Amino acid sequence: MTLIKSKYYFEALDNYPYSLPDCLEALNYALSYDPEDADSLCLMGRIYSEMLNDYEKAKLYFEEAMQFDVTNLNTPKYYIKCLLDNEDLDEAEKLIEYSLKIKGIDKCRILIQESYLSEIKMDFKKALGILNEAKRFAYDQSMLDFLKSKEKFIKEKMPKKKKTKSKAKSNKKKETN
Repeated sequence: MTLIKSKYYFEALDNYPYSLPDCLEALNYALSYDPEDADSLCLMGRIYSEMLNDYEKAKLYFEEAMQFDVTNLNTPKYYIKCLLDNEDLDEAEKLIEYSLKIKGIDKCRILIQESYLSEIKMDFKKALGILNEAKRFAYDQSMLDFLKSKEKFIKEKMPKKKKTKSKAKSNKKKETN
């Protein structure tokens, strides 16, 4: 039975997001074989969150997936993104805290989402600190490049410090000369 369920789950995953009708058909088959499969429930949550922007319905699927398998490595990263997109910041913060304790989870990606949470809260210094921590868990060059570009992006969003009066006066003198 689990082999058939896995076949349909992988078929659904293969079709996501390019052929949603085929994806949903295979996903419904997978869920009919095992309605408690966390990966299938997570994928259904992703469809509602990422494609349909129905965050409340997506949250129900993600919560169900977490309920059936609290150690699933896929569900937290997509559930956190859904919570952030829906501006459920307190819930996202709790899930991030919990997710970082799951053995084997991609800590770098969870920390990126924690950084994004701080960015949403306009706490740019904290966001940069979290990105620095994420670098410790990055294991390929493309991820390091992404983290550096994200760091640069956040620095550009930070409010600029005002020049002191003496610097402003000396700049005016240079302009007049």
